[in-house]
Amino acid sequence: YYRMVGNAFALASIGLISFVAIAQFAPAFFGGMVWRHATEKGALAGIITGFALWAYTLLLPSIVFSGWLDASLMESGPFALAWLKPQALLGIDLDPLTHGTVWSIGANLLAFVVVSAFTRRAPVERLQADLFTSGEFELSAPRLRLSRTSVTVGELKATASRYLGAERTERAFAEFAATRAMDLEDDAAAELRLLRFTEQLLARAIGAASSRLVMALALGRQELNTRAALKLLDSASEAIRHSRDLLQSAIDHVGQGISVFDEDMHLVCWNRRFCDLLDLDHRHIAVGITLSDILRSVAERGGFGPGDPDDLVDQRLDHLVVSMNAFHERLEPSGRILEVRTNALPDGGIVTTFNDITERENAAAELARANETLERRVLQRTAELTRLNQELIAAKAAAEQANLGKTRFIAAASHDILQPLNAARLYTTSMVEHRSTGEAQRLARNIDASLEAVEDILAALLDISRIDAGALQPEFSTVDVAELLAHLKVEFEPVARESGLELTIIPARLAVRSDRRLLHRVLQNLISNAIKYTDKGRVLVGCRRQADEVRIEVHDTGAGILPDQQQLIFREFQRLESGASGVRGLGLGLSIVERIAAMLDHRLELRSEPGKGSAFTVSAPREPISSIARKPARPARISSTHLNGMAALVIDNEPEILSGMTALLKNWGCLPWTVQTGEEALAIVRSAARSPDIVLADYHLDKGNGLDVIAALRAKIDPALPAVLLTADRSPAVKRAAEDMGVAVLRKPIKPAALRALMAQAGHHRLAAE
Repeated sequence: YYRMVGNAFALASIGLISFVAIAQFAPAFFGGMVWRHATEKGALAGIITGFALWAYTLLLPSIVFSGWLDASLMESGPFALAWLKPQALLGIDLDPLTHGTVWSIGANLLAFVVVSAFTRRAPVERLQADLFTSGEFELSAPRLRLSRTSVTVGELKATASRYLGAERTERAFAEFAATRAMDLEDDAAAELRLLRFTEQLLARAIGAASSRLVMALALGRQELNTRAALKLLDSASEAIRHSRDLLQSAIDHVGQGISVFDEDMHLVCWNRRFCDLLDLDHRHIAVGITLSDILRSVAERGGFGPGDPDDLVDQRLDHLVVSMNAFHERLEPSGRILEVRTNALPDGGIVTTFNDITERENAAAELARANETLERRVLQRTAELTRLNQELIAAKAAAEQANLGKTRFIAAASHDILQPLNAARLYTTSMVEHRSTGEAQRLARNIDASLEAVEDILAALLDISRIDAGALQPEFSTVDVAELLAHLKVEFEPVARESGLELTIIPARLAVRSDRRLLHRVLQNLISNAIKYTDKGRVLVGCRRQADEVRIEVHDTGAGILPDQQQLIFREFQRLESGASGVRGLGLGLSIVERIAAMLDHRLELRSEPGKGSAFTVSAPREPISSIARKPARPARISSTHLNGMAALVIDNEPEILSGMTALLKNWGCLPWTVQTGEEALAIVRSAARSPDIVLADYHLDKGNGLDVIAALRAKIDPALPAVLLTADRSPAVKRAAEDMGVAVLRKPIKPAALRALMAQAGHHRLAAE
């Protein structure tokens, strides 16, 4: 409220409005203490009426003047009725605060008086009114002024013990005497502070109103006049009757049968359910009937089964009165099963409860019979299941071991091949970028394309091995679908144009919850497959919203897939015969797509008809487009001239890779320094006339690793020395370690374009520093 109207009203005005709101409790509060005819309904009516007029005359104008509502409401009143203007009701024009206070308090008081006068007081209200508003129960003035009364300490203890028990009363009085250094003799006159303590002690157990009644009686009948005594008895009797009726109504609606017997085993209290469960005639059950008579009536009609009624009654009395153990009783001929419990009362009586558990017992018996039948069948099947289980465990272990062995083999073989492949790519890139012409240039480009194909196949094998080994874990975030599709369009438009196809990617301003890198790989494989297996026509990529999902679809006009082959194509090394002529690859793309989609929990669907093309769909959870983190603008493209004269320190334990890097870097105008170990790198830095501008280090060296060498070089030369880690190790630990040091990471086989961009960025910083 303060933020809403704070600029239009001073803090003091807001405080005064609040005080008027609190004042609405005053008529009910003070009226209830001085007017004996006040009722709860009158108090509620007054408070509601007062708050309504306070809201209309004070709160509503503050909201209007703050600009939240139309100002015409204050000028002409609601429905253009001037006599209903919030600050001039019935045409009475006063100060706004005075106007609101007079109307709200006045209407509050009027409603309180009128409703209280026309409503009937409850017994509790009459009792409280007599206590708070009547002087008939007050002690005489001279008696109150005395420090002692005619009541003795022993009488006060006796009064309190009736409600609290003798032990608790003695303990409380002893603590009172100890804290005040008093000697409480039972025959000594009680002081006023002891009376107040006793009243407070009783109030904790029986309530404030009842404790005042008890203390009024304890102070002596001579201090009460006849009219007050009769009124006290009437109020107490009415309260007792009300409490008894309330208690009887409550126990009559309890699902259990309840009965209370005194110390002589005479019935004192019971509920209807007690008679219904024992099939007793309500007309024959009355206060004073003995427990044995009730049990005998049930036994004589055969409710406890065959046998002598006296013996049957004695057995039940032993359970109920002597041992007081819970037991179950089946009544005949109804077959009802009762759970009977007994609890002793402080005065020697007992409370018995009867709970109908027939359905529960029947269900338990039925379950026991079913268990007996099942037990035999379980024993028969246990041996067979145990044997099959052992065979299954052994077969599963063998399959997992074989799969793990395959995965490790593929990962190791791919890693070993990456090193020479990396050197070969460096050589071919150097040849392609060399300004040669004719047959040599054509051969170099063909070799580079073939090596690129081998690299794609090895990357697919590595992806499968990492997925199967559990090393590839998704990193979920909010992915901008439009940006993702834009990158795919730039990537595949030249490929589609080269194949004579039209690639249409429809932009969509949507966001999904996924791993951007893995989702990009899925769509990359789907679009690549669509282009490969489409001879003519086009490939269409678009999105659809569906409930809380985004469906990214890839359509093509290829030959289509037969229904019996639609599951087959997701297996490793499976390729379709139709439309596959001239298509390179091992048939791993869709297998990787299926594995990644399962890892991301994205639904993958395929719709296809022979001769009409295919449609692959990936469904991902939709995210609000506003949750996409805005990326900073890309820096302007850096000219490759920044590489001219750059001193690059290359560290790798493979001579072939060092040779290929040397050729590539020289083509770019760099000055390559090549070493195989960290010691050689430190030695060449110490002996060189200048420091290197960038360090290109392999991770796995013969002695130590590339990150340690980079750290040593930075400590010697410059903590901000640019560095790139060249590695075939795809483990997340290596990547995190490099990121912590601020070192860029390039995976082998190295993409020359990516390496060149990183070196150009370092060259740009070098020129800026100079």
